[in-house]
Amino acid sequence: MTTISFIQGNSTLSEKAIQNTLRLLEEGATVPFISRYRKEMTGGLDEVEITQIRDLNKKYQDLIVRQQTIVKAIEEQGKLTDELKNKVLGCFDPNVLEDIYLPYKQKKLTRGEKAKKLGLEPLAKMIISQRGGDPWQMAERFVKGEVIDEDMAVAGAKDIMAEYMNENAVFRSRLRTLFQRKSILTSRVMKGKSEEAQKYKDFFDFNEPLYKIPSHRFLAIYRGEREGLLGLKVQPDKEQAIEQMERFFVKSDDACGELVAETCKEAYTRLLCPSLENETISEAKEKADLEAIKVFSTNLRQLLLAPPLGSKRILALDPGFRTGCKVVCIDEQGALLTNATIFPHPPQNERDKSAAKIAQLVQMYKIEAIAIGDGTAGRETENFIKHIRFDRDLEVFSVREDGASIYSASPIARKEFPDYDVTVRGAVSIGRRLMDPLAELVKIDPKSVGVGQYQHEVNQTALKNALDDVVVSAVNSVGVDLNTASPYLLSYVSGLGMATAENIVAYRQENGAFRSRQDLKKVKRLGDKAFEQSAGFLRIREGENPLDNSAVHPESYVFVGKMAKKLGVSVPELIGSESLLKNVKHEEFPEIDKFTFNDIVSELKKPGRDPRKKAKVLEFREAIKTIGDLIVGMKMPGIVTNVTAFGAFVNIGIKEQGLIHKSQLADVFVEDPSQFISLHEHVEVEVLEVDIDRKRIGLKRIV
Repeated sequence: MTTISFIQGNSTLSEKAIQNTLRLLEEGATVPFISRYRKEMTGGLDEVEITQIRDLNKKYQDLIVRQQTIVKAIEEQGKLTDELKNKVLGCFDPNVLEDIYLPYKQKKLTRGEKAKKLGLEPLAKMIISQRGGDPWQMAERFVKGEVIDEDMAVAGAKDIMAEYMNENAVFRSRLRTLFQRKSILTSRVMKGKSEEAQKYKDFFDFNEPLYKIPSHRFLAIYRGEREGLLGLKVQPDKEQAIEQMERFFVKSDDACGELVAETCKEAYTRLLCPSLENETISEAKEKADLEAIKVFSTNLRQLLLAPPLGSKRILALDPGFRTGCKVVCIDEQGALLTNATIFPHPPQNERDKSAAKIAQLVQMYKIEAIAIGDGTAGRETENFIKHIRFDRDLEVFSVREDGASIYSASPIARKEFPDYDVTVRGAVSIGRRLMDPLAELVKIDPKSVGVGQYQHEVNQTALKNALDDVVVSAVNSVGVDLNTASPYLLSYVSGLGMATAENIVAYRQENGAFRSRQDLKKVKRLGDKAFEQSAGFLRIREGENPLDNSAVHPESYVFVGKMAKKLGVSVPELIGSESLLKNVKHEEFPEIDKFTFNDIVSELKKPGRDPRKKAKVLEFREAIKTIGDLIVGMKMPGIVTNVTAFGAFVNIGIKEQGLIHKSQLADVFVEDPSQFISLHEHVEVEVLEVDIDRKRIGLKRIV
């Protein structure tokens, strides 16, 4: 099987698209570049499909390496035949591959291996062949040395037969299917752990068919088991499994057949069930991981592409009670202008003094908007700010502050603000998040931004790879200002990395702003390949060439020139003119493929357009300040803070988040909540349930 046939067998993609995509990837092209600028070669594949090809190719290569490892291991034992080698090299199912290898795998001294060393393997073969005769009579000639009697010989033969059964690749495959299709997941609270495990109360005496259990429920039980609070089993009906074994291995109803049937029960209980149960749990975990990672990835993308306020002067507050509210003022580029601390809340209650200080800062630094972190004291601080009389109209935004403390204590923050403490850095981060969430959030580990579901339970490597893909995709879909971007933001641009990004910033500091994309070639260690991959995603405002502030790749500038010449206008006149662009026909430019032509025309109509929406203020219901103020039936506005597989969490302006279960999201059946609601969406909700003791709020979306 070739890479291409393997990918085709695991996807619905065409051979040509796979072949061309693999070639581009091997040549060093990135997923965003291929998706945006090589559509003609791939047939217009999107980032998801290109990523699928990349990942399936990696899976194929890993399987090839595993096959070679197995062949070498069996060969070193002197047991490799041409038939066995072909069997291994022709197997591309990881489970079946391991089944083939199982009889040859080096293992510790098992009961079966001990029995073989006592010379009992011929007896085991005689019994399992079931050709008649009495097993104990057969055993007589094996009573010698350490084998003291017939019973010991038969017991040893049963141990050997049990391992034969366990290592039979054909039967393991059949039993595996039973485990996958018929297993029941059962969880029980561990003895003496009832009080400690209260958060898992729903799973104290729980069972559900494995194939039905949703990923979030599986991961919750899995977490409880790992914490030692729940016991977890995943098994099919034992009698059904043993009956299947007996149908496969028992071939007679004589004494040998009865002994083989006995051995089936022992082999299942001692070897096959534990092994296949672990494998089934592992597969269920992998499936749940993929679903959880998908939810996390969707949320992260929406968080990164949250509406930016844009370049404005911002006063940002990191709220607090006893320690006060840290206040910073930042300019249009996010540079820190000043900082202060105010104490408008108990125990100090310096409201007048604090209000005067805020009003003074707003006037002195020409503030255009106010950002307030949504954590502790956030709602109280927002209420305080809104009662200050300013000399201008100001919008006040509640800003998500998950991860701000992680950033403020990070090496990145220390490097940016070596002379300021974590409270100042955290407040700056809140202000910058309002200006441009994407540019600020790339500095934080995605797992710390508060939009995941059981992120600590899922495979960490798979999670990191998926989230890195999301960040790269988001950054490149928006584009990056070459003259203002931080090295952390630049490092996610297609074809660049942190070292090259730092070289770009160093060049900028030494030579001033970039005037054209071509200047990139002057940057240390930024070669032709890096230029090709990155240039289309970098923007230069008010540069020498207006196309440098668009998503048109430099390789296509010549085509834009031909279009302008055909219409008898200059390139600047063509850019942004829909009336002129509607007269540009593809058939007049046969040298341009249709995908590229359509992308160029679309980009020229709205050059450098930011795909994100604009930031909007949400006014919470002022009378609601705590969970105790809520009454069933109340209606109020809220903002979505997290979307999970079972529903969406909503900030309604109090400490506790409300949950809209997926059954309350719409008037139709909802399988995937992310298809009906998104992060940062402003929603109207109705209170369905309030549980003050458990701090839970049930909501319904008003559509």
